[in-house]
Amino acid sequence: MQMGKPITLHGKPVADGKFPIICTPLIGRTRDEILSELKVVLAKQPDILEWRVDFFEGIADTAEVIALAASIKQSAGDIPLLFTRRSIREGGEKITISEDDVVALYGAVCESRNIDVIDFEMSNDATHIAKVRAASKANDVKLILSFHNFSFTPGLETLNQRFLQADQLGADIAKVSVMPRNLEDVLTLLGATLSASQKLRIPLISMSMGPYGSLTRLFGWTFGSALTFAVGASSSAPGQVPIEDLNTVLGILQKSIAGK
Repeated sequence: MQMGKPITLHGKPVADGKFPIICTPLIGRTRDEILSELKVVLAKQPDILEWRVDFFEGIADTAEVIALAASIKQSAGDIPLLFTRRSIREGGEKITISEDDVVALYGAVCESRNIDVIDFEMSNDATHIAKVRAASKANDVKLILSFHNFSFTPGLETLNQRFLQADQLGADIAKVSVMPRNLEDVLTLLGATLSASQKLRIPLISMSMGPYGSLTRLFGWTFGSALTFAVGASSSAPGQVPIEDLNTVLGILQKSIAGK
């Protein structure tokens, strides 16, 4: 039973159309840390990797970033690579380069074709979004346009608007991630996910964070979220669960929904 739109890369569905796909983050601060982390993560067979480059101490050296992305891709083989600079205002690490430099870095990494997907926030300057969109499209790199709120969960109307905004701005994938203060907030996020999955032309990713939010990481796909994050070696956001536990729960739920 298909719950939402699957993510495709280079004309093919990721992991042969698996739904949801599982993404594990890489958050090392040095090249050696990242490559050591990568070995641990690859052994657990994720469907996609995310390199959170805002953790990387060498982010200011574009050539070094590109070279490390190439090393990750070489080790990962057919596993796609998602490249993300999460801004400090949306829960990321403090970095030493300007926003103009970030946009230039995204462009250079897209041109290198060592990545398959990029994540850029909708709160960024509209001119920057347009430049990143152009660079990704020119190099067959999918663009996630994202919104994060680490403080609270906005209302249903606002969440619906965020999903729609990503579509209107030309995203290939829309992402919304918010912090719940109670279980009602989790229901709000799931309701917005279900509505968006039925209306948007593009695949979407959603999750609540923290302890309550871990529920959405386990069964948010049943409401239409095409990707869920899990811990392979280290967590990049609160509420992520180990990939082994996630695989167990997904297997149980998918059998039950299929009536097996």
